Amino acid sequence: MQLTDKIDTLKGIGPKKAQSFVKAGIQNLEDLLCFFPRKYEDRREVIPMESLQTGKDALVCGKILSRRYSGNPYKKNTPLTLLVADETGTVEVVFFNGRYIANLFNINQEYTFYGRVTANYDRMQMVHPEFHKKGDPSDVRGIIPVYPIISGISQNEIRKLQKQISVLYENMTEWLPEEIIQENRLASEAFALENIHFPKDAKRMLQGKFRLIFDELLTLETGLFYIKNETRKDTGGIVIDGGKAEPFIENLPFTLTEGQKSVWEDMKKDLVSEKVMNRLIQGDVGSGKTVVAEMVMFAAAKCGFQSVMMAPTELLAKQHLQSLTKDFAPYGIETGLLCSSMKAAEKRLTLEKLCRGEIQVLVGTHAVIQPDVKFKNLGMVITDEQHRFGVNQRSLLSKKGENPNILVMTATPIPRTLAVILYGDLDISQIRTMPKGRKAIKTTLFHGDERGRVYGFVKKQLAAGKQAYVVAPLIEESEKVDAKSAEELHTELSAKLKGFQVALVHGAMKQEEKDFIMQEFAKGYIDVLVSTVVIEVGINVPNATVMVIENAERFGLAQLHQLRGRVGRGDDQSYCFLISGSDSEVAKERNQIMCSTTDGFEIAEADLRLRGPGELFGTRQHGLPEMHLSDLVRHADVLEKAKDAAKKIIDSDPNLEAGELQKLKQRIQKMFGEDIKLEL
Repeated sequence: MQLTDKIDTLKGIGPKKAQSFVKAGIQNLEDLLCFFPRKYEDRREVIPMESLQTGKDALVCGKILSRRYSGNPYKKNTPLTLLVADETGTVEVVFFNGRYIANLFNINQEYTFYGRVTANYDRMQMVHPEFHKKGDPSDVRGIIPVYPIISGISQNEIRKLQKQISVLYENMTEWLPEEIIQENRLASEAFALENIHFPKDAKRMLQGKFRLIFDELLTLETGLFYIKNETRKDTGGIVIDGGKAEPFIENLPFTLTEGQKSVWEDMKKDLVSEKVMNRLIQGDVGSGKTVVAEMVMFAAAKCGFQSVMMAPTELLAKQHLQSLTKDFAPYGIETGLLCSSMKAAEKRLTLEKLCRGEIQVLVGTHAVIQPDVKFKNLGMVITDEQHRFGVNQRSLLSKKGENPNILVMTATPIPRTLAVILYGDLDISQIRTMPKGRKAIKTTLFHGDERGRVYGFVKKQLAAGKQAYVVAPLIEESEKVDAKSAEELHTELSAKLKGFQVALVHGAMKQEEKDFIMQEFAKGYIDVLVSTVVIEVGINVPNATVMVIENAERFGLAQLHQLRGRVGRGDDQSYCFLISGSDSEVAKERNQIMCSTTDGFEIAEADLRLRGPGELFGTRQHGLPEMHLSDLVRHADVLEKAKDAAKKIIDSDPNLEAGELQKLKQRIQKMFGEDIKLEL
């Protein structure tokens, strides 16, 4: 039995079950080994019925005293009620689909039941517990793992398969340097895997879990350091004189904020040093990051270098091109666009001009990292909304020139402690101040029964010539989720707001269709844009003054803040209305935070506190791989230790060439996928 063996080599796995495993991302035995439990059930001891507590899970064992249907026994959903007794008391056990299992229980025979204890009037009750005949081989005692659900595969089957492959633990050789194991007091990998799947006690499970979390975070950090080493050069950086941007700055129609000035001073020092600039700018929507990017591109052009800005969507790239062209044309700086929808002849002309150096500032989507894109003298690389790009995409862009300076920008505020760990050798700047005169968006909470008031206000704003966004958590109606859908809202508002143009946009549409509708909205031809979160990173529409977010409780704080940032871009007062369908404490606190502050950094900290990584720090959203066990926030202390260990490894062997690091290389390649290329 080998880790690389396919899942269907195991006893009991036919083609259909193998397909279910593959859909869950489990293709071989190593994948199954790394399919970790989501929780555990303590079935070590049978609890006497007199000691049962409501709200807690328990294992009970007793004789069935009575068995009855309460309703029509021929209907499949007729409840089956069992009265079960031990020497200390009784418990009522209820199954709502009783018809199918009624014959499995015999009066006066003993069974074990495991489940949540509830109170039904004066009786202790268990609803749909797991059950076994007493003494049955599957009636096991111990700490039982509960795995994430895989369609068509039962928990017992997963446990049996994990037992079947447990022999693999015995053949595992240690792949971490002994120094790191000793320094961090780590258990062996074999011990960790055995005790995360079948722990003897809580202490061993935690020891095993710590080792596996450390492994995952070490793999992440080593991979990040490797990529950064590939792109970062400490010498031979392109020198750009930031002073060349003074004419541009002096002619701006506004004064730079203190935050912008501070960031610009940081950047000017970077640009004249011999090191390549690697700077991350964090700033809220509307804080003026793009102006700072324009300043550095202007300086680069005046020093004879080209710049490129990569945006996550074609719509955003075109919007950037429009403003850059307007701002740079008076100074004779030529701009260009590169995106996949361009006609072949148009694209060819752009590439030729770029290669000759006639285009000094190029804006584009992922198209700018294609092999046929060649610059004459690239000195400045900028990525906008950087969390939308994979790590490798940013790396490929920087390789378009000889050690160009790098600037990455994000409107998603990340608490500095996490940013420092994740963006290691990137210098981090924050723009915390907003431009003078910008009106704060007024945010108000409404409950579902107050929707009429909200849309009455929207109608008044539309009548005054303004536009509005309405955001829903779902595309279409769902029987499982009690929430407004975008399609339902579009139909409702088209009838309610007669005389106004109401359009719908959502993630299931083709990109061209979405772009067309959003462009029509930007031009003012559409009055109300009903949408899902696809507008989170959207276009600049100064005339849009109202943002309505239905079922606000279904969004993370950081996501609500991003959505709110779609309005408030013009001179008029803007409004954000949160319509909530929940009275939970977390929902109340989240809504209170949204209504009391517009500071994205405050909101980011609150989101971490309330939800952990959540919407703010979903790893994929930030161009990072998915984590299986670790949580970048809750395990920040382990992340710090893993980062230190990763740095030692990379400092001693930058290309991970040593034989004992081959397993680590394999793990990095598997974790990052196409975002990294390692010689294995």
